[in-house]
Amino acid sequence: MGYEHLDVTERAGGVRILTLNRPERLNAWNARMRQEMREAVEEAAFDPELRVLVITGAGTAFSAGEDVGGMGDLTALGTRGFRAHVRGIHAVFDMVEAMEVPVIAAVEGVAAGGGFELALSCDFRVVGEGARFVMPEAKVGLIPGSGGCSRLVRHVGLGRAKELVMLGRTLRAPRAVELGLATEVTPDGGALEAAVAMAGRLAAMAPLALGMAKLVLNTCTDVDAETGRRLERLGQSVLKTTEDHREGAGAFLEKRPPNWQSR
Repeated sequence: MGYEHLDVTERAGGVRILTLNRPERLNAWNARMRQEMREAVEEAAFDPELRVLVITGAGTAFSAGEDVGGMGDLTALGTRGFRAHVRGIHAVFDMVEAMEVPVIAAVEGVAAGGGFELALSCDFRVVGEGARFVMPEAKVGLIPGSGGCSRLVRHVGLGRAKELVMLGRTLRAPRAVELGLATEVTPDGGALEAAVAMAGRLAAMAPLALGMAKLVLNTCTDVDAETGRRLERLGQSVLKTTEDHREGAGAFLEKRPPNWQSR
């Protein structure tokens, strides 16, 4: 599928790279780009051949989020229409978080507002040394409205989330690693290839097991410990009956690479 503001490329082993491609606006999204993001993420979520999705930005930034120049049009929607709009972009991030394949954000430069929220919805964040995360909404009389509060507090805790959201502090790459937000830091310009290398390691794992692990881990952030353990046992009982489990066990005993079939 052809897009105006996105590039989609395939790498070996079922790895797909989704590049936000509006570099002249720091990959901020307008209405067309939002729609394209929704289509591309939905296509990825339902692709049985996909093993890992990498999301990155063209040029010098990951994404500045919503294009401020278009915010007047959003105000004209009224409160109910605005909430409907936000649900639309929030649904994209929810799908990134929920899709049962690993998703890696490769972040160079700024990830601001909705761009930060998109990175938060990914499973891993590989960042260049000069990467910086910021929630600037308070400076224009808003709050993060697409997971920037609810996801951020899970990642960094309440106190740090308040610093980032209410004070608008910039979070740079070394501190992002300290807080557990960034998985890996690379020299500037190296985030994408490091993310692709990580994607290759993930693609070599059992795909059904990775999907189940993501589903259970994400759910465990919102349930009590006993419910979490029940989910673990349920997930394990499902995986135990799969051909991939039998293949993985056989490959381990025979000291050979497994041949995963996703069934």
